[in-house]
Amino acid sequence: MERLQKVMAHAGIASRRKSEEIIAQGRVKVNGRVVTELGTKVFPDDIIEVDGKIITEEKKIYLLLNKPAGYVTTVDDPQGRKTVLDLIKGVSQRIYPVGRLDYDTSGLLILTNDGDLTHFLTHPSHQIDKTYRVEVKGHPGRSDLRKLAEGVELEDGITAPARVNSIRRRKQTTLFNITIHEGRNRQVRRMCEKIGFPVINLKRIAFAFLRLDGLPEGEFRFLSDQEVRRLKDLKE
Repeated sequence: MERLQKVMAHAGIASRRKSEEIIAQGRVKVNGRVVTELGTKVFPDDIIEVDGKIITEEKKIYLLLNKPAGYVTTVDDPQGRKTVLDLIKGVSQRIYPVGRLDYDTSGLLILTNDGDLTHFLTHPSHQIDKTYRVEVKGHPGRSDLRKLAEGVELEDGITAPARVNSIRRRKQTTLFNITIHEGRNRQVRRMCEKIGFPVINLKRIAFAFLRLDGLPEGEFRFLSDQEVRRLKDLKE
């Protein structure tokens, strides 16, 4: 059995919170009877109607987007800024970002309507690797980069150990890759600021085994069945 609002959300009717509002408005029937009680649980073979139309399980889809900077990673934005969904054309299903990338951060972002997989991939206990290409102002030394690798004390606690590699120094900046498995707000930027080298550019280049592989900025592609299976196999 599952909660009615969860089933509605999985069917693409609305978000869980909006589905609760629809239920409270008396617009939902289960097996021909109007249901208004939040938290009502339903069986897989129950017939659910919303505004007189029987709902069915929505087909799950999985997208990989190369997000440009200047887009918010939300479904909508009260400030009227462009969202990542503005980049997704020709997809009728309601989809949601898996985690977030900051407004000024670009790179790999997964979007899907699979709520269970989203929860797994974003839950901190599952420690899914995320790799970022970082450009910082100045030239951090080995001891500075070692601090990133060993963990940095931030206002919300010390960060877990990270991996730092592919270091390349330019005239006034330094580029390197950093792999973390936490998902704190603006974590990489705050880590670099803490050691005294503010971030100029930040791009996520990998999520678990997924890579951008030449996908142009602002474009998306569907994940293959094999890629979806591999993501789900990370649960094992």
